[in-house]
Amino acid sequence: MELDELSSRLIDRYQHDMPLCTEPYQEMAQSLGCSEAAVMACLQRLELTGALSRIGPVFDHTRAGASTLAALAVPAERLEQVAARVSQYPEVNHNYAREHHYNLWFVLTGPNRQHLEQVLDELEKDTGLTPLDLPMLSAYRIDLGFSLGVHS
Repeated sequence: MELDELSSRLIDRYQHDMPLCTEPYQEMAQSLGCSEAAVMACLQRLELTGALSRIGPVFDHTRAGASTLAALAVPAERLEQVAARVSQYPEVNHNYAREHHYNLWFVLTGPNRQHLEQVLDELEKDTGLTPLDLPMLSAYRIDLGFSLGVHS
């Protein structure tokens, strides 16, 4: 996909450091020299074309509670049903299928480790499947921002 000038400038400028204020899109528009409506329309186009998958913060989970990567080995005929059950928990994000014995992976985030263990125990009781619990031992920070070479 070829990006128009506003899309390129928007991506280049706001892969990091989105404004933390009550009107972030308005502030973005001012810094880019366009209207807030133009920023919103641009973001919608990027999402519709698949060039943008998410707008949101990345939190250091150690400052916000506890987190773990978990997986289930789900029989193929139950995958959709179990995935839907897992997704009902507000603590769950990044719920996705993989081609592996452990074919359903998800991230749990909660106030503390005990809470995560309660959710995993409840999921095991609900599904009859034992979760693989993979808490993070070491954090590795990888900057996934890429410059498009556009100067705002």
